[in-house]
Amino acid sequence: MAGTSPAMTAIKFEGHMGFKCGIVGLPNVGKSTLFNALTETAAAQAANYPFCTIEPNVGAVAVPDSRLEKLAAIAKSQQIIPTQLTFVDIAGLVKGASKGEGLGNQFLANIREVDAVAHVVRCFEDSDITHVEGKIAPLADIETIETELMLADLESLEKRVDNLSKKAKGGDKDSKEQLDLVERALKLLRDGKPARFLERKPEEERAFRMLGLLSSKPVLYVCNVEESAAANGNGFSQAVFEHAKKEGAVAVVISAKIESEIATLSRAERVDFLETLELEEAGLDRLIRAGYELLHLITYFTVGPKEARAWTITKGTKAPAAAGVIHTDFEKGFIRAETIAFDDYVTLNGEAGARDAGKLRLEGKEYVVADGDVMHFRFNN
Repeated sequence: MAGTSPAMTAIKFEGHMGFKCGIVGLPNVGKSTLFNALTETAAAQAANYPFCTIEPNVGAVAVPDSRLEKLAAIAKSQQIIPTQLTFVDIAGLVKGASKGEGLGNQFLANIREVDAVAHVVRCFEDSDITHVEGKIAPLADIETIETELMLADLESLEKRVDNLSKKAKGGDKDSKEQLDLVERALKLLRDGKPARFLERKPEEERAFRMLGLLSSKPVLYVCNVEESAAANGNGFSQAVFEHAKKEGAVAVVISAKIESEIATLSRAERVDFLETLELEEAGLDRLIRAGYELLHLITYFTVGPKEARAWTITKGTKAPAAAGVIHTDFEKGFIRAETIAFDDYVTLNGEAGARDAGKLRLEGKEYVVADGDVMHFRFNN
């Protein structure tokens, strides 16, 4: 899904997609610079849309997707409406946050609200900017953050054990199952492993989510490097990538300094600027896409003369629920979905061509929507 989003002349942002990625980091790692670049980008995109609310610690940014441009060109759509991902700036992470130090309690409450966590990790040397622990050690920084989240989880689970044990002894089946889950999570946390590594059966997933554990959220490491390392990273970021691979997490390299310069440029200037730096795309685009993948999100499209539009769903979503993202009536009255795969739509030059070639499928309630599907829903009012 490489490529930048099209010239955004007529964009309107509709309702908020519910997916949020929280940005955390120790002091002086470049988190604020990065977050400001995100919000400036969001503000530039929202300038075309008067009632887009700008909240102080939230940046809702368009997900870059070159497919939209191709679809709009074929269907001669007047408007292009990308889908969005929301980033939340979570302040107050210091050593001891789990004990309420700094803005500790607020920090823990905010992080509960997000679906995934992006750790900004300092991977640059700069004598002007002091590191909070006095040395550049990205893996130690990651450990500091992880430890705070795990300590908060330990405390929250330990508080529940007594009550659950009493209920379980009294023969309450739900409490018994929950206690088993809590005890397994506690064992893992006491071994110094985050809760996301807890082996669980699919049927336990809901109960596990209800525990609201901070260390259970998927993690994206954002390696903030010096400008010259923006294309390929450096030794520090290499270590973070290896760590992420071991953990099954995702990592991206970004130079917050470059991003803050890019955020203020027009689309055309941006392309020139990136070329001079020998970068294929803005780091923010990489970050947004990585966040999207981390949350197992995919995109389907609705295309017509009025607009070409991207919609976000979770992998594995069936057609009626996908239709519900547009409007609840679509889900309630779902009859079927006319579906064309993205490649077919492009190769056969639109809906008519795809229909003639037999590539327009009528899908029912059990159809699992694929990334890139171009869909038209039929429904009863």
